Amino acid sequence: MDPFDLGPHAGFIIACYFITISVVAGLIAWVVLDRRQLNKALNELEEQGIKRARGNQAQS
Repeated sequence: MDPFDLGPHAGFIIACYFITISVVAGLIAWVVLDRRQLNKALNELEEQGIKRARGNQAQS
């Protein structure tokens, strides 16, 4: 038996793999873009003199 013989449901199986890969790639892209946006916002706040809180040393 050929491991790549997907039988009569080949279209459905390939479509499911494509959708899954697309969703995972979209989530990875979203996380990367969101991180860039948050880092930019944090850098702007630090330029204004507002520092990040580290652990229990929150700025009051």
